[in-house]
Amino acid sequence: MLQATSIQALIRLVDDPDDHIYEHVREELIRCGTSALPFLENTWENDLFGNNHHNRIDDIIRDIQFEEVKKELNNWLNSSDKDLLKGACIIAKYEFPDLDEAEIIDLIQNIRRDIWLELNDNQTAFEKVKIFNKIFFAHHQFEGDADDFLAPPNSYINQVLATRKGNPLSLSLIYSVIAQSLDLPVYGVNLPNHFVLAYMDVNGIHVLNDQENEYGVLFYINTFAKGSLFDTTEIKAFLDGLNVPHKREYFEPCSNTAIIRRMLTNLITTYQKNGRSKKVEDLSLLRTILD
Repeated sequence: MLQATSIQALIRLVDDPDDHIYEHVREELIRCGTSALPFLENTWENDLFGNNHHNRIDDIIRDIQFEEVKKELNNWLNSSDKDLLKGACIIAKYEFPDLDEAEIIDLIQNIRRDIWLELNDNQTAFEKVKIFNKIFFAHHQFEGDADDFLAPPNSYINQVLATRKGNPLSLSLIYSVIAQSLDLPVYGVNLPNHFVLAYMDVNGIHVLNDQENEYGVLFYINTFAKGSLFDTTEIKAFLDGLNVPHKREYFEPCSNTAIIRRMLTNLITTYQKNGRSKKVEDLSLLRTILD
């Protein structure tokens, strides 16, 4: 790792008119990684060397931050648990590199505590979800952004927690993270053009009631409709409306990797519509890490 004096010497060369020298300097600074950021940010804030230097510094800072997101996403993919909240935070760091994960966790824990206080072991799954919905949607006022559910803020977890608005995936992600922390078997189901949750029939209630339960799901939860409950019949009707075959993957929980990949796909789709080609390129590269 380069020393501070070497990093500062490189920074003074950033606006060199020779493109070959600039590319070499840029690569060296990116190789330094996050250790170079304080020096780059200080130079950017003071803007001592003119607009060209300022713009190049800005580009290098973004490049270093993007490399850090790529590294974190690779580490997440190779982790044993692939923690869903951690994955969502990594994606948010693409747009908000200074995101404070501890603050996100605290916000989640506050909501969790409010729900936990009203749950007990004597309640049925339906009763627990009814309580969960009351706290999550009525008290904490989470809701689906029906006006533009694919807008970028609806996919970044820090923004969703701040505005209490999200798309089907982000609302379901937060809901399931809290539910699982409360030992409620709630997991994401990756439908085409939609995302819902499945409350798994871990106690075999359907069997006790002599009911067929092909997918092991007690019921489904639509977080975009304030936690309304439904069953496989409605999923089949939804798929029929899209002329999509009834694949098992549309009725059963998906992996955390699939959820984070879907989050990236949502963002790519939005930025494509907005003509943000650089963001589409970056996020597509992040998605290839998960393929």
